[in-house]
Amino acid sequence: MTTLSPTPRSTLTRKKDRAATDRERLYEVLDDGLICHLGLVLNGSPVVLPTGYGRDGDTLYFHGSTGAGNLRAAATGIDVCVTVTLLDGLVYARSLNNHSMNYRSAVVHGTARLVTGEEKMHGLHVVTEHLTPGSWDHARAVNAKELASVSVLALDLAEASVKIRAGEPIDDPEDMDSHEIWAGVVPVQTTFGEPIPAAYMPAGAPIPPHVRARG
Repeated sequence: MTTLSPTPRSTLTRKKDRAATDRERLYEVLDDGLICHLGLVLNGSPVVLPTGYGRDGDTLYFHGSTGAGNLRAAATGIDVCVTVTLLDGLVYARSLNNHSMNYRSAVVHGTARLVTGEEKMHGLHVVTEHLTPGSWDHARAVNAKELASVSVLALDLAEASVKIRAGEPIDDPEDMDSHEIWAGVVPVQTTFGEPIPAAYMPAGAPIPPHVRARG
């Protein structure tokens, strides 16, 4: 199992005990998430935008319109930062100061590159199958006009950090006997509901297995 290689940007400065150093934990966070936040400096101002993504090995692909200024800027070789956060629970302690959250988060630093040709189509496939598994072989393929209207960028996962908090609240010794104050964890889970057909679908049309499986 390979480990993450720390850099000044990817080394935790607080709660270092929550750092996960093996690369598999990075993969788990990225694969369990659905939306990343892409941060960069655009026209002299910081911008952070939610973005769909997908992972293939040690490469993260994300895409958007060719008209999106943040993607055009990201493709010029400037530094970018991508984060994915999964909220697993709200932690109630006996003191407000010790309230917390259980979470898994990944932060990736680097420079993104614009991909073209076969890799561009591959990147779209990776993103599609991450968000809506099975759709690539079920829906109509991307045509030339659609392909020209979308940008696909790739970001190497060489410089990344993972931070995780799990478990019970951590209370101060002087609060341990305050039994009238409740302490514990409220789990948070992402669930998929029953698929809702589009209004133009024929009545009674079966829901494809890959859509049913997602729910």
